[in-house]
Amino acid sequence: MEKYLQTVGESYTGYWNYLVKEVLFENSWANYFYGLIVVSLIVWILEIIFPWRKNQSKFRKDFWLDAFYMFFNFFLLNLIVFIALSNVAERFFNDILGIIGLKISDFQLFDIDVLPRFLGLLIFFLVTDFVQWNTHRLLHKVPFLWNFHKVHHSIKEMGFAGHLRYHWMEPVLYKSILYIPLAIIGGFDAQDVAIVHFFALTIGHLNHANLGWDYGFMKYIFNNPKMHIWHHSKTLPKHKSVGVNFGISLSLWDYIFKTNHIPSNGRDIELGFENDEQFPNNFIAQELYPLSFKKK
Repeated sequence: MEKYLQTVGESYTGYWNYLVKEVLFENSWANYFYGLIVVSLIVWILEIIFPWRKNQSKFRKDFWLDAFYMFFNFFLLNLIVFIALSNVAERFFNDILGIIGLKISDFQLFDIDVLPRFLGLLIFFLVTDFVQWNTHRLLHKVPFLWNFHKVHHSIKEMGFAGHLRYHWMEPVLYKSILYIPLAIIGGFDAQDVAIVHFFALTIGHLNHANLGWDYGFMKYIFNNPKMHIWHHSKTLPKHKSVGVNFGISLSLWDYIFKTNHIPSNGRDIELGFENDEQFPNNFIAQELYPLSFKKK
């Protein structure tokens, strides 16, 4: 128990020191704090210059709530619980493996360090995105998990900041499911993670932005605003009632597994889910919602 408490303490102090260095710009070019700000400002400016829904306010409904979610989920959540929880879970998992004479590196099938840089990054990105696509499907198919995911689908007007409106339990699920696949393809470093992360962040912001883009023939590869808005549609086809267009960065998986759905121009469709008018509209209540016994 003592070593787990030590892991918790080291996690808090380590992440606090890291966050301070981020804010003071003492970290390398892979600065998530200012990276988030820069990407957000660029996509917001694009929304202002090229608005798809021209009657939507620049400060759309829940703009400031979503702005808070961005910084909470990207930084404060890590400081409060996520990093400590992740490190303790990783240590516990390794300890369990140790009992049977194994370690996580034993699961590694290949090392992407032996591959050309671009190919290694591509494999890392594809594996990560495919696992996240499947995890996203689970969030829609499993009722217990859907109650957490409703926070994200409570968005009523799409905008870049809505990308990071989600319940704090979601990254716990995503990271837990992603842990083993990433261990199997070991060899990536912090710079690899940063490159893929910023790329996915940018695509995610664009997917939620007030932009009428589909990227032409690239729409069959990359998720896009015209596709993702249908994922947030309040009305779904009966044969796909649990959801459509689950892609995170890539639309490719939806086309391969037939979960794609873009029946028409979705610019003005109603967003949300059934009975969302009863869903809470403030941060604390939304975070507590999955624990409520009166869910609709």
